[in-house]
Amino acid sequence: MRKLLTWYAQYYNRRHHRTGHLFENRYKSILCDEETYLLALVRYIHSNPIRAKLISTLDELDRYPWSGHRMVIGRTAYPWMDRAHVLAQFGGTNRKAIREYRRFVQEGLGEGRNPALTGGGLIRSQGGWSQVLALRRKGQEETSDERILGSGDFVGRILREVEERQLRQTKLRRRGKSITDIIQEECRKRKVSEDELRHGSRRSRVSEARAVIAYRSKEELGYSGAEIARYLGVNTSSINRALARTDESLVK
Repeated sequence: MRKLLTWYAQYYNRRHHRTGHLFENRYKSILCDEETYLLALVRYIHSNPIRAKLISTLDELDRYPWSGHRMVIGRTAYPWMDRAHVLAQFGGTNRKAIREYRRFVQEGLGEGRNPALTGGGLIRSQGGWSQVLALRRKGQEETSDERILGSGDFVGRILREVEERQLRQTKLRRRGKSITDIIQEECRKRKVSEDELRHGSRRSRVSEARAVIAYRSKEELGYSGAEIARYLGVNTSSINRALARTDESLVK
């Protein structure tokens, strides 16, 4: 996203002889309570072109190239989007799921802008300022965070998990644990040389070791993708792809 928001904006401005921001706001990602909000967010985001009056019907949305909706109904493929998980909420077969998904999107086309899906964390969770103020008048408080979309209990649980993980990472760092230690441990365990690891070898055993080192460095020490990439001698995008493919079962 940083490349899109900076490099592309600079390229566009040079090409069209303009200055200033190309995108209105900074990119942000929000963690949501899947059970309560996932489908509402999928529909709301994918129908943005109709809400913005760029197109007007669901059939046009089926053909619109700048929305994830086409991927969900199988008209195109975006590897970074989890189509199967979305469709699984609508039916057991691909055809039925697509039909029910399209019906769900159609039902929401007239809803307009939804403040519950665009405001701060607590406002989204409670449905608006009136509900927030009502809670406060009763002396009740709800945990909130603008990065998290969900109930106070959900927000509180996520924040506790983050705090516990950060505490574990801090303890390990204070004990002297470093990414160098993780590299040495995994190289010994997987019989890979550090030189081979750091010189971009794509041999399967080396790639697996690199992915596990990246995963452990992120989970155990809180390293960013860019920091891990510098230690392993590869680019950040390679590390981010490895992290996306790696799960806990591979680490054990």
